[in-house]
Amino acid sequence: MPKIKTNRGAAKRFKKTASGRFKRAHAFHNHILTKKSTKRKRKLRADGLIAEADTPMVRRMMPYS
Repeated sequence: MPKIKTNRGAAKRFKKTASGRFKRAHAFHNHILTKKSTKRKRKLRADGLIAEADTPMVRRMMPYS
């Protein structure tokens, strides 16, 4: 059976945690930052987690993670 290719876009966006979930970055923290509050920008720096419903899809895209 052939090897499965990893989705390279997903590999750059997600990292697996020790518990088997996936970390992700928040959106809206790239540009046009002047109108956003300091509190909002600080919260966007923190990592988020992929929703449980989306985890099987990400796992299929990254079979060897």
